Amino acid sequence: MEDLSLHILDIVENSITAGAGRIKITIREDSKENLLLIQISDNGRGMEKEMFENALDPFHTTRTTRKVGLGIPFLAQAARECNGDIQITSEEGKGSSITATFQHNHIDRKPLGNIEDTMIVLIASNPDIDFILEHEKNKNKYLLDTSDIKKELDGVPINTPEVIKIIKDDISAWLNQADNMIE
Repeated sequence: MEDLSLHILDIVENSITAGAGRIKITIREDSKENLLLIQISDNGRGMEKEMFENALDPFHTTRTTRKVGLGIPFLAQAARECNGDIQITSEEGKGSSITATFQHNHIDRKPLGNIEDTMIVLIASNPDIDFILEHEKNKNKYLLDTSDIKKELDGVPINTPEVIKIIKDDISAWLNQADNMIE
């Protein structure tokens, strides 16, 4: 995968497949600590013991459409290539959490990519799931919680084009502002 937002999309798709109704994506960029952290947590089914023990094995998958499961192993490889690591926690019936860390300024670290498009794809195609995006960049924080937005919409579907445009513009405006802030 060419950027980290595609890894996020892939891992979130696993959460959706696991029946999650609430998925939290945390991104923390800290140039002083030289850290990029990406965490995806969900309230899905969680992983059975065998799946958990083999989560980093690309040749172990629950999918019936193919014999490999590359999402988590590829994310782990991307993190480890950049002096980082991956941590997975899961509890059956309660959900899972995957945290990948990267050396922020590592020459081989993939770019974060287009987070706004990733979020829009997820929200527009899964309107019944609540998504939380917490993005912190050098102590500047952004929070998007679709459950709060849905309450304000008073029955208007969150995936209507007008609402999706507002959400995308809000994420883009924050990212542009955060990129131009100096700590």
